Amino acid sequence: MSAELGRRIYEGIKRSRMTQRELANRIFVAEASMSRYIRGERVPKPDVLADIARELGTSTDYLLGMEPGGYNHLHILQIVADNARYMTTSQKRDIICALLDE
Repeated sequence: MSAELGRRIYEGIKRSRMTQRELANRIFVAEASMSRYIRGERVPKPDVLADIARELGTSTDYLLGMEPGGYNHLHILQIVADNARYMTTSQKRDIICALLDE
């Protein structure tokens, strides 16, 4: 599970266009800890995993491999709605542009 979790965190970081350091800083963990999560050497505690999922705009179930990566539009809508208050104006614009193929 750890290797799969690490791979999914890594892919989420790349998709989100942030660095490992930025993610670590956003959720208040050491960059070394984040590196260990990604390498599959450690599994984050549940609250840290929830924070990672929130910052990556996904679910803990997906990160843990319990849910496929292909989301339907209702699931995506729920993720956006749940995380909108944490998003910057720029991130919200990025979502709108992606929806409008701009």
